[in-house]
Amino acid sequence: MNVNDIALTLESGIGARTAAQLLARFGTADAIYAASAADLAAKGGLRETLARQISRKEFHRQAEAELTYTRRHEIAAMASTDPDYPPLLREMGDYPHVLYLRGEAEALRMRCVSMVGTRKISTYGQTMCDRLVRQLAERVPDLCIVSGLAFGIDVHCHRAALRYGVPTVAVLANTLPDVTPAQHADVARDILRHGGAIVSECHSNSKQTGDFYLQRNRIIAGLAEGTVVVEAPHKSGAIATAELALGYDRTVMAVPGRATDEVAFGTNSLIKSERAAMVCSGEDIVRALAWDLYVPEVGEKPRPAPAGISADAEGLLGCFVSGDATSVDALGELTALGHTALAPLLLELEFAGRVRRLPGGMYERI
Repeated sequence: MNVNDIALTLESGIGARTAAQLLARFGTADAIYAASAADLAAKGGLRETLARQISRKEFHRQAEAELTYTRRHEIAAMASTDPDYPPLLREMGDYPHVLYLRGEAEALRMRCVSMVGTRKISTYGQTMCDRLVRQLAERVPDLCIVSGLAFGIDVHCHRAALRYGVPTVAVLANTLPDVTPAQHADVARDILRHGGAIVSECHSNSKQTGDFYLQRNRIIAGLAEGTVVVEAPHKSGAIATAELALGYDRTVMAVPGRATDEVAFGTNSLIKSERAAMVCSGEDIVRALAWDLYVPEVGEKPRPAPAGISADAEGLLGCFVSGDATSVDALGELTALGHTALAPLLLELEFAGRVRRLPGGMYERI
């Protein structure tokens, strides 16, 4: 990774797809800038004006400034020709030649599954985010959850990954080290503290016009072997991400929802049209991705299970006999415990990610 790599992404008139085509023909950014304008036009298939622009290295001063920016803000810049670049991304025809990253690059090369969905998340959506991540964490030892840190499904999947000890990668549509939305800066810090990563292809002079969100979505789709849409209406960024994943020949999965819920229109349509596999559990995802055929390497250890809970809390958890919400009064009748005794046990279950508190003093098992 050097100044030539960054300069290639700054060239006006060259997008991700053209950069990928040039790299396929010349091998490296160094070789592209070492070529003459005539070679760039003939071998690279560029217009003569664009070939001459590249040969003049007009964007190298800006690229040098970008390298200075990354050092000042402790951001790693990773080129597609670097050995630690995510191999699945490189399979895309429009992969980003340079990724800017904070955190652990290794997380991008784990067994990644992307999880996306609506910002208008329902209680059911929250439950399914938690259920799928928890069951995958128990089943897949080198799992990584990829999403976009947006409101709704995205951030709930990141939080579930953190809760169950799974590295998670947030792909942003803005320049690092900033975090968008700013309300999720605390989640971003937790991601970095627990072996995950924050990534973006936006350089420091990127001007946000709204187009970066679709570009961001292609990275979310490209990083993973499969994409799970938890909840999404017909027209949404999540459905766009699923379409991108299909275009990259990746597995798309969707969680079914009620036919009358708008946030399920998109997911149900994906399933009905057979563009997505229906998944209701972590095991369904494992089978859809053929991860059940995966044989761990010698010496590979399974992921440790989440921290246990006390025997009293375990006993209380057994009182949640259905998928319906349960009141504290009902739990008191079942256990013969008063509110004072129940409160710390419910708090323990909530912190352990085993129950969720709902409005009106109700609790629901996750």
